[in-house]
Amino acid sequence: MYERIARRFITAAIIVLGLGASLAGAGPLSDRIESGKSIRIGFANEVPWAYPGEGGRPAGFVNAYVIGLLKHMGYEQVEPVVTDWGGLVPALMANRVDMVTGGLYILASRCRSIAFSEPIGRFGDAFIVAAGNPKGLATYADIRDRKAILATGAGYNTVEAARKEGVPDSQLMQVPGPTEILAAVRAGRADAGGGTWFTMLQLAEAAGGDVEVTNPAALPEWTLNYVGVGFRPADRDFLEKFNAAQREWLGSDEMLAAVAPYGYGPEQLPGDVTTEWACANR
Repeated sequence: MYERIARRFITAAIIVLGLGASLAGAGPLSDRIESGKSIRIGFANEVPWAYPGEGGRPAGFVNAYVIGLLKHMGYEQVEPVVTDWGGLVPALMANRVDMVTGGLYILASRCRSIAFSEPIGRFGDAFIVAAGNPKGLATYADIRDRKAILATGAGYNTVEAARKEGVPDSQLMQVPGPTEILAAVRAGRADAGGGTWFTMLQLAEAAGGDVEVTNPAALPEWTLNYVGVGFRPADRDFLEKFNAAQREWLGSDEMLAAVAPYGYGPEQLPGDVTTEWACANR
């Protein structure tokens, strides 16, 4: 009889411990979804990556990608949260958003703070310069050697890249975002504006001929970057589900149709590069 009681006690203990382990493994996002709340996606005003569209609805190809993938996973309650670019990661870590869809490059410096999905795309950078490119600026070395001023967004990867290429902080003008980058170049306060090729192309198109875009191929290969969706490290349980669903979604006809209106095409697919590689090499 005592043996039966002991076995029942052990079995009950195992069940309780297993339940505790299961509960401990659920992150804040899983808890939020379980309670019926929406998934809060954080992004800035970065055309065509992610930005507030008509009526404040999430627009841009990263938002289209993520919302489509979440729907594929069975989640349709999504709440947009718009903030400045530099505030995206702090908002994530402060639990004001549940994932960052703003178009974050997977960089070693960011990998130390947040968890990334597997890459959703591969992209290069470029500059905008005054029409005719009077100073002949095409690379960070040009910026450095010609004592030019580079305007770029606070928190952009281009800040790190410029410093890596020897551009001193005295030649870096950090501004809130694309609108301010374009304004600085048009006003002559900066000789070039730096950011992703997609964003710089959008700015040039909006400038009516005042500025032009440099060739992204002129920049070193290591400036080619991979974009992921940002998560809190505590939400790795949900991140694993997201990555599993992404393996079916990425490159599918449905996915490419969702992002095509924003300029993302098959040539932007990330290939076989992993987040682990990007965190170690970017």
